Amino acid sequence: MPETPVIYVLNGPNLNLLGVREPEIYGRETLADVQALCEAAAGDGAKIVFRQTNHEGELIDWVQQARTEASALVLNPAGYGHTSVALLDALKTLTIPIVECHLSNPAARERFRHKTYVSLVATGVVSGFGPQSYELAVMAAVRLARSSPERSGSAARSSQA
Repeated sequence: MPETPVIYVLNGPNLNLLGVREPEIYGRETLADVQALCEAAAGDGAKIVFRQTNHEGELIDWVQQARTEASALVLNPAGYGHTSVALLDALKTLTIPIVECHLSNPAARERFRHKTYVSLVATGVVSGFGPQSYELAVMAAVRLARSSPERSGSAARSSQA
C-alpha cells in the first residue's frame, strides 16, 4: 500500500450531468464541484483519483485497477448499484475499504432504490447530504486507509466473498 493513501473516487452513469439533471434531487453543483470537495477533504493526506463513466464495463475495469493501486474506494455506483451483479463481483475482489456514496438518500426514494448490491460489500455508506456526502465519504476513506485491515472492514468482506 502506498505511503500516501490513494483514494479512488468512482462515479457511475449520469453523474456527468450533475447540476442539470433533476437539480431538486441532486442539487446544482457540478461533478467538477464534487471533485474539488473531494480533493479538499483529502487535503495533503491523500491523493484522489476521480473518475466518472456511463459504461458499466469501464467502471468495473476501474474497480479492478483499484484492487492494486488504491488504498480505499469511494463509489457512487448510481443506477448500477441497483442492477449490476458484475459490479458486485468486481467489488468482492477488493481487500481495501469501500465507502458507498450517494448524493440523495436512496432509502427515502422509490422502492427499487432502497437496496444496492454495493451495500453488500461496502465498509460503510454515506448518503443524503448532497455533495457533502462525498466530502464525508473521502474523510472516512482516508481514515480507514490509514487504519489496520481489521478495522477497515476488509476481514468482514473476505468472509462474505
